[in-house]
Amino acid sequence: MENLFILLQKIVPQHLLSRATGWLADVEWLWLKNALIGLFISQYDVNMDEALHSEPEAYRNFNEFFTRPLKDGMRPLADAGQFILSPADGAISQLGTIESGDIFQAKGQHYTATQLLGGNAEAAKPYANGEFITVYLSPRDYHRVHTAIGGTLKASTYIPGDLFSVNETTARKVPQLFARNERLVALFDTDLGEVAVVMVGAMIVAGIETVWGGRMSTDSTLPAAPLTLSAGDEMGRFYLGSTVILLFEPGKIRWLEGMTAGAALTMGQAIAERIE
Repeated sequence: MENLFILLQKIVPQHLLSRATGWLADVEWLWLKNALIGLFISQYDVNMDEALHSEPEAYRNFNEFFTRPLKDGMRPLADAGQFILSPADGAISQLGTIESGDIFQAKGQHYTATQLLGGNAEAAKPYANGEFITVYLSPRDYHRVHTAIGGTLKASTYIPGDLFSVNETTARKVPQLFARNERLVALFDTDLGEVAVVMVGAMIVAGIETVWGGRMSTDSTLPAAPLTLSAGDEMGRFYLGSTVILLFEPGKIRWLEGMTAGAALTMGQAIAERIE
């Protein structure tokens, strides 16, 4: 069944399917968008008690629901002076050291930092022997992405690609999955060196948005003025779910106890301690 699941993803028109999903998610017909939102909440057991608006009627369309804001205080931030924060709700797919330029995807599967960053070997150099974490956002999760560490945006690059699903099955079966899919790469200058944040698209993901560039399409530009974000600030969001990957320079962080593949995360919790 797993091989059939992968085969179907290879033969379906991925981008056409995602565009159709995007159109449906933007529909504002009252009866349809309320039905879609209600069905989704029920199917995925979405916790609407955390949402700023709990009723489907409060949202203009499905996308507005999917990227819903939370009530104040729902995601308290750990001490950013001591810790690296989780950038999103979700679960750890993998984390560890970038060994000889390779990032671990799943048993028998790796990809390189150079591939992830769009083939830019120069951009990948700071992360040699550094640390990475891959966070998977499930359909029921809060889908805004926040900064794990404060810093100033220095580069933003949209990289077109495939739109495979990014769940555990696909990660095991599709080589270089996260370096093949459509993604947005943002590089930040921080007090712990350079940090890369990669927002990875997936099957039926209707779009990636950043606070500085809006919806990503065929390019990505930097804001007119330097953009500095504090730890925990919103940096972007997914229109339908996907994955966030963080890369750190070597000797800058130490993962906290309990940070292992499969561990659940909430945005703002401490995931690593800073090494000054």
